[in-house]
Amino acid sequence: MLRIGLFLLTNLAVMLLVGIIFNLLGIQGILDANGVGLNLPGLLVMCAVFGIGGSLISLLMSKTLARMSTRTQIIQQPQTADERWLVDTVRELSQKAGIGMPDVGIFPMPQANAFATGWNRNSALVAVSEGLLQRFSRDEARAVIGHEIGHVANGDMVTLALIQGVVNTFVMFFARLVGFFVDRVLLRNEEGLGIGYYITSIIMDMVFGVFAMFVVAWFSRRREYRADAAGAHLASTNAMIAALARIKAESEAGREQPLPANMKAFGIYGNSMAALLASHPPLEDRILALQNSGR
Repeated sequence: MLRIGLFLLTNLAVMLLVGIIFNLLGIQGILDANGVGLNLPGLLVMCAVFGIGGSLISLLMSKTLARMSTRTQIIQQPQTADERWLVDTVRELSQKAGIGMPDVGIFPMPQANAFATGWNRNSALVAVSEGLLQRFSRDEARAVIGHEIGHVANGDMVTLALIQGVVNTFVMFFARLVGFFVDRVLLRNEEGLGIGYYITSIIMDMVFGVFAMFVVAWFSRRREYRADAAGAHLASTNAMIAALARIKAESEAGREQPLPANMKAFGIYGNSMAALLASHPPLEDRILALQNSGR
């Protein structure tokens, strides 16, 4: 909650700064002079409510959405040796990382993958695929679990959701600002909001949204290095390197199957999208970073 509070205060400060800059540049006066009739502070607040509020709601629902989209089965009482080992390992590494015991689950995917999600570090979900439990050694699987617990301990889910919220706020704000300008200044519509506003806003939402994805993807890639370091600390560097190397080998062999779209950023590996939009760095870069950290 402290992290969320501090982030919201930071966002309010950014919004206040933007408002001051607009006033200093006289943008509100320019809009009024051209008959735009747009209340910039009010628009910014409205966009913040929808942008940040939507991300916070998604964060609060993240465990439920993750279970549904991956068909994860939560382990209530371990029934097999694999389940007992998994629960015991999550408990051990969680205590070592100083977080509350997460829910532990297994999802039906033959490929090796894992994810962590949750609205705070003491109410998280850590899940692994059936394929990972079947083919990875215990040391490799332990390192992957350590990586996911690292995400939880670092508060990555909260931070990513709030960054997404801020980005959404400014995408909505500038898209509607351009829409108002086109509708009132270029098309000279003087009665309410015309079709130009709606069409332009939708187009600019998509255009600005692409640029916003670069920011979110950059943060997502940076947090993977931190989670790898956490996995190396909680398990061992050699085990974390071995786990990433096995994932890389399986990916090259065509066994890779990414998580559902809403969960890609939370998994142990991502996808083959263009580098600037990828949620995860290349596996070879992550392995090299771990190797260099031990020197």
